[in-house]
Amino acid sequence: MKVARIAQAIGEPARARMLYCLLDGHARTATELAIVGEVSPSTASVHLDRLKTEHLVKAVVQGKHRYYSLFGRDVAATLESLSVLAGGSRSPFVPNTPNRLRSARTCYDHIAGTLGVSLHDRIHALGWLSPEYTLTPKGTKAFAALGIDMEATRSLRRRFAYACLDWSERRPHIAGGLGAALLNMALRKRWITQDLDSRALGITPTGRREMLNQFGLTS
Repeated sequence: MKVARIAQAIGEPARARMLYCLLDGHARTATELAIVGEVSPSTASVHLDRLKTEHLVKAVVQGKHRYYSLFGRDVAATLESLSVLAGGSRSPFVPNTPNRLRSARTCYDHIAGTLGVSLHDRIHALGWLSPEYTLTPKGTKAFAALGIDMEATRSLRRRFAYACLDWSERRPHIAGGLGAALLNMALRKRWITQDLDSRALGITPTGRREMLNQFGLTS
């Protein structure tokens, strides 16, 4: 059964470490992933072949190197959901995520963490998105004013916007084309900076000021 094969592929500890390392959207070599997976380079190659077979990762050859990345957004969403299940409990939720990652990070190609959840809540409170995650007339004007090309975003061959359950906050942030557009806009305007070796995002002084001005976010 294909579901069982995929679950087994993700479930092996070394492969799981490799997959979650790739959630930041950066491609990595087999050597780098061997270090992440805590296995030898030869063993890492075997693991990566298995992940490729199950369409969990893809490889691009550039020069002498082969770079691996997640196969697509669906894989990223599945990994994020599994993180929620892994931390699931009936007891009160107390995050144990490192503070920097909990504050702001990427979830594949959109903003996650406290910042992502806060943006989700404010965008809904401001009436820019409907409860069904469709764009409102007010939202069309507001996002355009932020410099986001809404026509191009809506014409992408992907869902426009939807709730992605955040694994550190256990509340939704915005995924889809709109989520990606928000991340790109914030990076372009230097509201946030992105680490090269982790999923963490840093909020700049300009970003804090503009998050307050545009969304009413105070932190």
